[in-house]
Amino acid sequence: MNADGVYISSSNKNLNLKTTNLKKRFRILGSAHNLKEIKIKELQNIDEVFISPLFKEKTNKPLNIYRYLKLRGLTKMKDISLGGINNKNLKKLNMIKPFGFAGIRYFE
Repeated sequence: MNADGVYISSSNKNLNLKTTNLKKRFRILGSAHNLKEIKIKELQNIDEVFISPLFKEKTNKPLNIYRYLKLRGLTKMKDISLGGINNKNLKKLNMIKPFGFAGIRYFE
């Protein structure tokens, strides 16, 4: 494969990921919902981490801004906000200044 990156889900706890012979600009992204999962992603050499859900969604309990900022402060990985992002909470998202943000419904 000639991919530019890979996504490692929060459910993947494998610490033996092959990261040799990758492209120079190859990006490894992962997701986490709590401190334990963030620490696992660090051990997996993740470059950027989706921390979610930031805001209220139908199925998951939100982290809220304070818990999100606390989790982000406990890692050196670049943070990407995910979960429940919409036009109503864009100002809140802008206040926390994540490295990036993602959302499925927001971009529909």
